[in-house]
Amino acid sequence: MPIIQSLDRALQILDLFDEYTTELKMTEISARMGLHKSTVHSLLRTLQLHGYIDQDEETGKYKLGLKMLEKGQLVLKRMDIRTVARKHLEALSARTGQTVHLVIRDGKEGVYIDKVEGEKAAIRYSRIGRRVPLHSSAVGKVLLAFGKREETEALLRDYAFTAQTPATIRDKETLLRELERVREQGYAVDNQENEPGVRCGATPIRDHTGAVAAAMSISTLTSAVDDEQFRRYLLLLQEEGKNISRLLGYRP
Repeated sequence: MPIIQSLDRALQILDLFDEYTTELKMTEISARMGLHKSTVHSLLRTLQLHGYIDQDEETGKYKLGLKMLEKGQLVLKRMDIRTVARKHLEALSARTGQTVHLVIRDGKEGVYIDKVEGEKAAIRYSRIGRRVPLHSSAVGKVLLAFGKREETEALLRDYAFTAQTPATIRDKETLLRELERVREQGYAVDNQENEPGVRCGATPIRDHTGAVAAAMSISTLTSAVDDEQFRRYLLLLQEEGKNISRLLGYRP
């Protein structure tokens, strides 16, 4: 299937922006794309015309436009699971004081689609829309472990086991053993595997067909939450995960 080069380049420009890179000069975009300034200027003007890119009048730097927010909100509105799960995320966060997340899988990554910040939490690295590796996160392990076996096998072909911390799982065989343990116990844990000093637990959320629609997690600081308290949090997490699954029509 042929690719429309100009459209591909425009989408690549949008992908240059993230939570760390919110503004870029034209010269920076040109350098990162490996394209002549005149070509980049035409692409930016087109994106700007349709509201996907804005330019700061004072600095001349480019940033994502409000059209991106508008389209993102339309996507979120389609995710009924987010509406159903919201009060349960709030309830778990209120009972524990910790930060709670709702995550879905997109390709070989997880994506945060909702988050409730805990009153006691000091964890600020996550945000709605941010992506998280599957092999090093509790939510990722849940999405892999309770997904279809053939899909998991396909996902792990040529998978990049990037080491986030010294505790990160770094090979397929170790991950497969971990996923089997997750299936047996019904939840997953990442103990400083994705973020130093952070321990997370995650549980599956199933839809009416029994398929895993999302993963719900609780994030804690190892310095603030001991093993016994963490185990209590896991029980509460699983309870709320089952409540959401029932509301989505899941019947074991």
